[in-house]
Amino acid sequence: MLEPQLQRPRTARDIARVFNRMALQGFGGVLAVAQRELVERERWLTQSQFLELLSLGQVLPGPNIVNMALIIGDRFFGWRGAAAAAVGLLAAPLLIVLLLATLYREYVDLPAVAGALRGMGAVAAGLVIGTAFKLLGGLRSNPLGRLPSAAVALLTLLAIGFWRWPMVTVVLGLGGASVALAWWRLGR
Repeated sequence: MLEPQLQRPRTARDIARVFNRMALQGFGGVLAVAQRELVERERWLTQSQFLELLSLGQVLPGPNIVNMALIIGDRFFGWRGAAAAAVGLLAAPLLIVLLLATLYREYVDLPAVAGALRGMGAVAAGLVIGTAFKLLGGLRSNPLGRLPSAAVALLTLLAIGFWRWPMVTVVLGLGGASVALAWWRLGR
């Protein structure tokens, strides 16, 4: 399959605009929106480039989407692009959260507020699951292959969700083993 012709943002302001649009669409779950916006709509990245940046963003400290925004902004316009991406991604949600925190303090005792928060949790879980299914296609070119990648995903799910291992142990243990196996397979 041929890769689509990639576009390039014209200015750092374009980067700020797109990341702001993503932040406002995916409030609380921007990663699900980021793939659609950056790969399918803007065509700034291929699917495999998106997955590589996502992997890098997950390894670096901080929120994955903020790390990706900084990397993408820097890729196109250096520090100005990174700053534009960060401002675009964080400014509007920060103002919204401050407003919502003020409202929450006033209305915390209402049953409707508790119900709305439970509903938002279900939506966030659905966004994460939907994004995972969308990104499965990228495993075709993964050096681990489909079966080992599925095994690592299952072990990660069990280690964190069932056995309650600390995140650091899982990242260093399974992450390190996955990197070593991929490195070994690439070297063959």
